[in-house]
Amino acid sequence: MITKERVKEIISAADGKRIAVIGDVMLDRYFWGTVTRVSPEAPVPVIDLDEETWHLGGAANVALNLKTLGIQPVLCGLIGADKNGTMFKELANDSGILTDGLFSDSSRPTTVKMRIIGNNQQIARLDKESRDDLNDEGINHILNAIKNIDSLAGIIMEDYNKGVINRSMIEQTMAFAKENNIPVYVDPKFNNFFEYKGATLFKPNKKEAGHALGYDLKKDSDIIHAAEEILEKLDCRSTLITLGAEGMMLLEKDQSPFFDRAKAKNVADVSGAGDTCIATFAMSVTGGATLKEATLISNYASSVVVSEPGIIAIQKNILLDNFDETN
Repeated sequence: MITKERVKEIISAADGKRIAVIGDVMLDRYFWGTVTRVSPEAPVPVIDLDEETWHLGGAANVALNLKTLGIQPVLCGLIGADKNGTMFKELANDSGILTDGLFSDSSRPTTVKMRIIGNNQQIARLDKESRDDLNDEGINHILNAIKNIDSLAGIIMEDYNKGVINRSMIEQTMAFAKENNIPVYVDPKFNNFFEYKGATLFKPNKKEAGHALGYDLKKDSDIIHAAEEILEKLDCRSTLITLGAEGMMLLEKDQSPFFDRAKAKNVADVSGAGDTCIATFAMSVTGGATLKEATLISNYASSVVVSEPGIIAIQKNILLDNFDETN
């Protein structure tokens, strides 16, 4: 259990601290319209376009969540030398996110996810991206950026398997963090799952953990066993397995498993919940929270964002307003 006063104290203590976010950044582009007829050319809906919007996606959404929680994020990733890259950087700067760690590569496009929405339902998605590994020049650019951050309070590694988080990036980032006693929070994907040796927090979801370990996580005992295996293989301080509608489970070294069940009463859209979770966790630890306290706060934050349609960033005042000490 944690009180609202304690959460307020943690958020206040974290205010203004700097956390680097390294990972695959994306530009989310939405076409919003109304469907009133079927095309005579093919059996597909015709959408009368009403509005077009652009949003920060991928690792940039983690940075945005940090910003709205009071942290000063430094975004490190890869964009193309194209119009979408320019727009992405403008959006990030307008949001108050530091972009010193963004590397522009003329040989590849900025990752863009284009979603076509008709009558508030997604009709189609078009992806423009390259999944090639980030080159040495890009890795050095990002590493130099994080080394130049004064009083760096933490590093989040946010992998979407688009090439930024490759083995070399992981090894060099983890070595720098260890040398400087900087906490590292990892949100992995399927590639390089067991490369993050010594992380402060390793946060896979249930599907990712099961895929990496080779078995389904159906019962609580499966989840605990998976967390134990991950701790052993990675020699990390803790692992947090997110369980969707079932909440999340934290396992720290030499501690009993801690299940925190889902807090959401109404689920409208689960998109972006993982981004909110890891950003809130990192903010909480930066503000002096224990890992259990960080888990509780992260679970509440995730429950707030899934109750709203679309991908939204958690606001610290909304998190506090929605915090229920009795739950």
